[in-house]
Amino acid sequence: MTIDVRSVHFDLGEANRAYLDKKLERIAYAKDLIVDLLFSFTKEKQFKCECTINFRWGASAHVQETDFDLTAGIDKLMDILEHKITKEKSKVQDKKQ
Repeated sequence: MTIDVRSVHFDLGEANRAYLDKKLERIAYAKDLIVDLLFSFTKEKQFKCECTINFRWGASAHVQETDFDLTAGIDKLMDILEHKITKEKSKVQDKKQ
């Protein structure tokens, strides 16, 4: 699983990167299902947190969240991301049956 993190209009910082890495442990169960995780954090009036997930079977998904606080945005994004991964995983398992 390749993880790419970009920040636009601000410096992500070591503390926020460590926080993101800690939150990524929640989806460690799916590391063999995912090829790429592409994160993009943009600061305008609010923080816009986006993630594109590329699964190994060719499917991809894009999730995004906005918040005034970066850590709250990361939390919300990870909730959506975990739900999306679980949903995609169950779709693939249903097709195998």
